[in-house]
Amino acid sequence: MVRDVFNTLIILGAVQGIITCILLFTFRSGKQANSILAWLILLISLACLNIYFLETIQNFSPFWKVIAAVTPLIVFMPLGPLTYFYVKALLFPEFKLSSKNRPHFYSTIIDLVPYLTALLLLIGSNLGLLQQENQLRWERFIDNYYMYSDIPRWISLSIYLWFTHKMINTYRATKKQNPLISWTRRFTLGFSIFAFIWLLHLIPYLIPALSNPLLAFVGWYPVFMPLIILIYWIGINGFIISVRTYRITSKQSQLPGSTINETIAALQKAMEVERLFLNPALKLDDLVKHTGIPQKTISAVLNGYINKSFNEFINSYRIEECKLRLLKETSDKLTITGMAFECGFNSQATFQRAFKSITGLSPKEFLQKHA
Repeated sequence: MVRDVFNTLIILGAVQGIITCILLFTFRSGKQANSILAWLILLISLACLNIYFLETIQNFSPFWKVIAAVTPLIVFMPLGPLTYFYVKALLFPEFKLSSKNRPHFYSTIIDLVPYLTALLLLIGSNLGLLQQENQLRWERFIDNYYMYSDIPRWISLSIYLWFTHKMINTYRATKKQNPLISWTRRFTLGFSIFAFIWLLHLIPYLIPALSNPLLAFVGWYPVFMPLIILIYWIGINGFIISVRTYRITSKQSQLPGSTINETIAALQKAMEVERLFLNPALKLDDLVKHTGIPQKTISAVLNGYINKSFNEFINSYRIEECKLRLLKETSDKLTITGMAFECGFNSQATFQRAFKSITGLSPKEFLQKHA
């Protein structure tokens, strides 16, 4: 009776997850972050479908048992990269998944091996190429593979969660006012709690003497019920974040074209002609007073049309000034740190981080490249 209730909750959660995926894929705002989140929820939903089939498979016909054996529903290796890139797409709207990110997903082959093996086994059996003994041997291989492939899956998720947590902390050090930080921290914490619960189930599952009693007593419900909670939680919150982002973008798009052009021109003049970026204590309030343009307008233009935060905008001019001074023949008369301070930076760590982010190189690597 309890298992029937759990199975019902799992299938309902899986269906809800698929519906959420469709909504996220079709939502107009935050396309990159929404797409990544949709793939993340879809993979979890398919895994929940798989455990539902596993628990109720005795009621299926042989045909559907074969379909379940060769259809890749458990694809967990991409979960780690997807959590990392989702947070990155939220915090850095300019980020786009590209071909250079593909290596992060090569490990998906680990998930596909048992399905490909089952497909080859099915073909070989129907063609009479495999004896009964060999068939049993390959079936045991698939069973053992399913068990031990959970080790790299858990390790992958844990490593990417650690990198995600580190990225959020680094981001907070320079951009404390972004309201998305709170959600990204909760999002990472939610998956971290799931990883811990998974580990508590995984340890006895991998011990031969405990594996069968564990599955007979609690099955996979301790792992998949938290996944169902994650489907609802991240789906609802992710969609709310998308709606908020869309409303902010809509408000920004309501600015008259003349206001946008005047604001951009005033900002460029303040940086390129009056060189306000050289002031290490420069704040947004100072720019508002200097240009006479309201803070909301400047923020809307920076975020919605220049696609940079205030710090990114100011630091981009500081880095360009640093690059010019580094390439001058007299640059060796001043240390790199001293030059950074003259260009408006008040912290060596901030300078190093901004230089690497904008140029892709450290200051020393930049000098060596342009020697």
